Amino acid sequence: MRPPYAHQYRYVPMRPPPRRSAGGTIAGILGALTSVAVIAILGATFLVGQSGAATTTRPPITSGGGGSAREQALGNKLYETGPLSPVNCRVPSIQPSSASMRRFMNMLGDCLDSSWSRQFRKAGMRFDEPDRVFWDQPGRSPCGTYPAPGASAFYCPANDTMYVGVRHVVETSGGEPLSNWSVFARVIAHEYGHHVQNRAGILLYGNRLMDTGDIRRRNEASRRIELQAQCFAGAFLGTERVTLPMTQDQFNAMIRDVRGRGDERLPPEKRDHGSGRHYAGWVVTGYEGRRLAVCNTWTVPSAKVS
Repeated sequence: MRPPYAHQYRYVPMRPPPRRSAGGTIAGILGALTSVAVIAILGATFLVGQSGAATTTRPPITSGGGGSAREQALGNKLYETGPLSPVNCRVPSIQPSSASMRRFMNMLGDCLDSSWSRQFRKAGMRFDEPDRVFWDQPGRSPCGTYPAPGASAFYCPANDTMYVGVRHVVETSGGEPLSNWSVFARVIAHEYGHHVQNRAGILLYGNRLMDTGDIRRRNEASRRIELQAQCFAGAFLGTERVTLPMTQDQFNAMIRDVRGRGDERLPPEKRDHGSGRHYAGWVVTGYEGRRLAVCNTWTVPSAKVS
């Protein structure tokens, strides 16, 4: 079931900002579709604990490559920085405990901090790392309460914080074994991707596009946001493949998981994340391409973000 807060993502001053979710339709709807088939379909289309709740006030977002919000999204300086620089990320194996999952998330988060901080420096842009809340008890953020049905993670731009449920991320994975760490790493890297968009000024443009009564245009803007976060996640995991090596089974599990989160079976007015084909395909695009230029979802035809 799609989390209810994921249907809208509008920037409205003086109201709690919406949150971005890595969810989509819960994994497991692929049925008998095999990993090999998933990779083949994608390849034909796309190869182009808790560290504390955030209470600090961030400095203004740095311009990402132009005077207008549109220029920041379409021509952001990050796209010109090439591939991410490897930070030799290493993470522990995940054991069946909240403490183990939290340790995994925090170490991966440290790697993401280092990786994206370097990339923003390449672009000559200021970067502030996100705060992290890895929860195992219900709570509240400026973007609403958690957990929500079917959702394990979200990013709240109001306080630049990633929220991930240490148990919920497993529960919403469709029974994926902990050895397939790639499934859970993709969730963390996706939410981090939303923070990258926020600090680069890209979300500002997406928010403005979504400030419309046209549900189809609003959902397409949301899909461009979500699919870019998918691509950013893939770019990070692809860059770190030497010290974070995935077996073929682990890679296939990640692709199966994101493929199963597609929203093509939902009514048109609720299609705000992307079809399974594209939700998985943009991960592969980033993983194989690694250059951030391949993650510019703002300049591709609508058919690529359906």
